[in-house]
Amino acid sequence: MGDTTILLLAVAGLLFVGALVYIFRDYRKKGGKTEEKENPALQLQLQAYERLTLLVDRIALPNLISRVNQAGLSAREMQLVLTKNIKDEYEYNITQQIYVSADAWTAVKNLKEQNMLVVNQFANALPPKATGLDLNKLLLEFLMNDKKGSLHEVVSEVLSYEAKRLFA
Repeated sequence: MGDTTILLLAVAGLLFVGALVYIFRDYRKKGGKTEEKENPALQLQLQAYERLTLLVDRIALPNLISRVNQAGLSAREMQLVLTKNIKDEYEYNITQQIYVSADAWTAVKNLKEQNMLVVNQFANALPPKATGLDLNKLLLEFLMNDKKGSLHEVVSEVLSYEAKRLFA
């Protein structure tokens, strides 16, 4: 055997060993993968918690008011705009309940119902000629002064806690 043949065999051997090392390392990496990348059901659960967290943020009254506020609306019209947006956001995400715990879904549902109740109660307490701005001011004052107004923060914490438990 000539020097060239030995050199070619050595190079081929090194390539073969390198390929084996690469395959072995890749195999070990996959074995060490986190479960969420391997488990599609877990990934769906995580996405559901993300979507519900976004829902909670979108129907939180301070955020909702700043997003949908329109000049010139009556209090009754603003009431309808606020409650319609809450319902629409909730209905858009209703299918996520199958991926999260019953407690998490109940918390989201309770937030929706509480926000609609608060909007309706304050709107109905205003005089007939009140403006949407009057309703928004009243709602924001309530939220600043009442701990019930921060229910969206509690629900967000519940969702975050449960999502993190998926990795424990």
